[in-house]
Amino acid sequence: MVFSEFSQLDWSAVGTVTRERLKKTVNTRAQSRVEYAIFFVAGMVVLGAIGLVIYSILTAKSERQPPTPMPVGQTGAWELVFSDEFDGEELDTANWVTCYWWDWEGCTNSGNEELQWYLPDNIIVSDGTLKLEAREEVVEATDGKIYEYTSGLISTGNDDDDSPLPPRFAMHYGYLEIRAKVPYGQGLWPAIWMLPTDFTSKPEFDILEIKGHEPNVIYMSVHYLDDEGEYARERTVGEGPDYSTDWHIFALDWQPDQITWYIDGERQWVYPNAEFVSQKPMYLLLNLAVGGEWVGPPDETTLFPSAFEIDYVRVWQQNEKFPTPQGIVG
Repeated sequence: MVFSEFSQLDWSAVGTVTRERLKKTVNTRAQSRVEYAIFFVAGMVVLGAIGLVIYSILTAKSERQPPTPMPVGQTGAWELVFSDEFDGEELDTANWVTCYWWDWEGCTNSGNEELQWYLPDNIIVSDGTLKLEAREEVVEATDGKIYEYTSGLISTGNDDDDSPLPPRFAMHYGYLEIRAKVPYGQGLWPAIWMLPTDFTSKPEFDILEIKGHEPNVIYMSVHYLDDEGEYARERTVGEGPDYSTDWHIFALDWQPDQITWYIDGERQWVYPNAEFVSQKPMYLLLNLAVGGEWVGPPDETTLFPSAFEIDYVRVWQQNEKFPTPQGIVG
């Protein structure tokens, strides 16, 4: 019964006491209904406000988190399995070691007749980039030799071939992308490359090699052992802009039957010989060598210090293409 029903009652048919009791009952019920309506509306307002707050928090959190980066110039579904954006203030040692697998408080590659001794102090992380810095400074190394230059190297491999630990990161097929700027100068040798995890030197993929005095020429190579176990190499040489004057994106797409090189999203070379495409897990290295038989020594025009700068390193895989687990994370 509502107010309109109450007003239409025949009050002459009931006694005074009864009329008063009935009025009180009707008024109480009407008041209860009004209070319930008010409570319901207030509850809905509160719930709506709470929902709005939760939505705002989730939206703000989503806006703060950038989308997962995808390979430049590629399509399809890619899963990011490794990345380092170098946003901190020091090298992330969970991702990298600073020598080959012969780390004697530093290292070098004497097989190339290189002139530098690699040291952790030459690896600088600042302002969102990594710098592998070559310096003209004399150091007496732990191998008993005197070196006139120091420089930096990082690797996702292992710095001790006797270590029971796995590499920091290794992979078996996938897409690697590195945004970098190379240094200019006679005798400087920046490189981005890959080696197998079994502590051997073959096969080897060279994503990038540049002679510092020819910064517009890039060397892309595959090193392997042929059917007779002899060393072999296939290489392409590409000419482009001066890669020392600006940032560029260097990438390699390693698939079971071929390897493809990209620069700034544009395909440069395809190695189609599936027989010699590595089937071993491999890890990544970045270094700035000084001197060596391939590039020659620095001269009076070479500026020191000089740095090989890296903005980021990212690795993706397409798991629907390779259904078995291909990434090997240390």
